[in-house]
Amino acid sequence: MRIFITGKRSSSRGMQRENTGSGGFTLIELTMVILLLGMFLSLTIPRLGESVLKDSLKNSSRKMIGYITELRNMAIRDNIDYFLCLDIDSNKLWIEAAATEVEEREEIQERAYTFPEEVRIIDILFRDEGEKTSGITSIRFTREGYIRPSIIHLGSKDGRKFTFVLRPFLGKVELMEDYVDFEDLNGEI
Repeated sequence: MRIFITGKRSSSRGMQRENTGSGGFTLIELTMVILLLGMFLSLTIPRLGESVLKDSLKNSSRKMIGYITELRNMAIRDNIDYFLCLDIDSNKLWIEAAATEVEEREEIQERAYTFPEEVRIIDILFRDEGEKTSGITSIRFTREGYIRPSIIHLGSKDGRKFTFVLRPFLGKVELMEDYVDFEDLNGEI
């Protein structure tokens, strides 16, 4: 009588592990990869955060766009003309209604937003009046939602310049990362 044994034979050296081609990773390998990724991220994320959060020109630009957008919405909602006031010399920005009293105007100016030290208002361009490089200038936002066509330039100490184009009928602000004037826009506003 013959007996047939199916299955694999063991070698004389004892049980050996056979490569089945599963391609899995051991727990130690996975732990090392996660550890290395964690160390890499802990070094790079703080630097990325600092560069994004410390860019005063971009932060100021976001704030400026917020002011302009909110101002237009307020003018339409309240059915009142508003002014975006910019003091180029003291680097400040504030909002006031058309019928603001003198005492209230002084109080508003005291609470005005001051741009960071690294950011300055370069100039404001008006199609009808030209360039304003000093003093207090205002841009009218009408109750119908129209904006006086104008261009505001902000600059930083490192030489970068941003341009805000205020279009009269669209009611939106276009931000450009360069110095742009009316001629560069080819008569678009």
